[in-house]
Amino acid sequence: MKRRSLNFQFFKYNIFLVVTVSFIILISTYFIMGEIVEYEIGERALSVAKVSSKHPEIITGLKKNETTEALQQLALQIQESVGAEYVVLGDENGIRYAHPVNERIGEQMVGDDNDKALIEGEAYISIAEGTLGKALRGKAPIKDEDGKIIGVVSVGFLYEDIFSMNINYGRYLIVLFIITLLLSILISTYLSNKIKKQLLNFEPQEIVKILTERNAILESIREGIIMVDTEGTITLSNQSASAILNNEKSVVGNNIYSVIPNTRLIKVMESGHEQLNRMMTINGVKTLVNRVPIINEGKVIGAVSSFRPFEEIDLVANELSQVKQYIESLRAQTHEYNNFLYTISGLLQLKEYDEALNLIHSERLGNHALISFINVHIKDTFISGLMIGFYNRAKELKVTLILDEDSYCGKLGQYFEKHLLISILGNLVMNAFEAVEHLDEEERIVRIYIYEYEKEVICEIEDSGNGIDQQLLNNLFKLKQSTKDKETRGYGLYIVNENLKRLNGSIAIENGELGGALFIVSIPKEG
Repeated sequence: MKRRSLNFQFFKYNIFLVVTVSFIILISTYFIMGEIVEYEIGERALSVAKVSSKHPEIITGLKKNETTEALQQLALQIQESVGAEYVVLGDENGIRYAHPVNERIGEQMVGDDNDKALIEGEAYISIAEGTLGKALRGKAPIKDEDGKIIGVVSVGFLYEDIFSMNINYGRYLIVLFIITLLLSILISTYLSNKIKKQLLNFEPQEIVKILTERNAILESIREGIIMVDTEGTITLSNQSASAILNNEKSVVGNNIYSVIPNTRLIKVMESGHEQLNRMMTINGVKTLVNRVPIINEGKVIGAVSSFRPFEEIDLVANELSQVKQYIESLRAQTHEYNNFLYTISGLLQLKEYDEALNLIHSERLGNHALISFINVHIKDTFISGLMIGFYNRAKELKVTLILDEDSYCGKLGQYFEKHLLISILGNLVMNAFEAVEHLDEEERIVRIYIYEYEKEVICEIEDSGNGIDQQLLNNLFKLKQSTKDKETRGYGLYIVNENLKRLNGSIAIENGELGGALFIVSIPKEG
């Protein structure tokens, strides 16, 4: 299902909120206004009744005990002046002396609500059903000069009229509700557009996706990443950074100087210029650092630094140099074969056909024996290709390479990480070649044994060199530990050990029968 845009969601929720709140306010206001209107009209009716009960003409008319036109007209004038539905005058017996309907004058007042005025002499508000309908009435007793009750004034407002007034107020409220709704639509549209602009026009789900991807990328890269704001407070850090800083807890929220005292991130923010590939010591580790300012709308809002131990970069460079060595070895082999072909060509031109034929046979027999052995005993093409490469390199270095006749390796499964095995064998064999290079040619011997068992692969690399000093054994697999020049060596066995860790393999070192070192590697086939 397609996700709704931020504008639509913001608009929907805001309209829902406005409509709900406005509806509650509308209903509440309507009922409150109705009560207020009823209260105000009741008070008006009571006030008019009180004033009318003291009017001299009304008192005089009732004392004469006769209805007069003047009394009727006075009641009608009061009725019109206050907007009442009726003003009724009655004597002490409740007989009408004035009424909007002339035919009802002289009749008994209805509603049964005159007792409090005629008997108790109170002025009050009552609700009763009269001849004109249900009404809200204000009643007051009429008293003569002696304080004797001689009649009652009843000022009435029909509930029908009160309801009509409430309806009119309700119409105003509805108009106000519509205006509020229209304004909320305009404001919602404006705010949603403004918020989305601040979010760089991304939808919420897109922001969540970007943040998830960003976190995954940060945690997957080998470099340490630290980001700071303009105050120098760390706002972002990945696990690689924590590992380099040797800090198990998150450094987010700390000041950069408390974590990396010699940092130059603040200077990068001040200058606004990036710094790339700078050397720096962090927590005692020599690192290669990049620093870049974070700029938004022309203003520096922070900086980010990526850093990685220099030894790792050095290690990659060394692996590349080994690849280069393989390439150079192949070039040398190509050069050797070119010389071989030139020699044959020269012998043919000199018509020394027998010599040329003998040379070809000798070269063919050497290669044929090796290839035949490999075809039978080494079925995996990667390993067999590596063995032929070792043979050619040994031939170039004048080293006798022995591929143990008991060796056997079938085709390794597709899930077996062959490139790691090739790296392990390559480093060990190259180290063996180097271990014998100082000997006389006839003493330069390297033996390779590889055998694939049901659950593991066993490899042995033995040389006829001087062996390994026992004092070096414990640290032999650490970075830059070597029996040779430590400034340029000490990577091969470190790489071997790291690759064995990835394969869950193991390595042992013994004194070999050839007089030098014997490396025994065990690699489980299931990892």
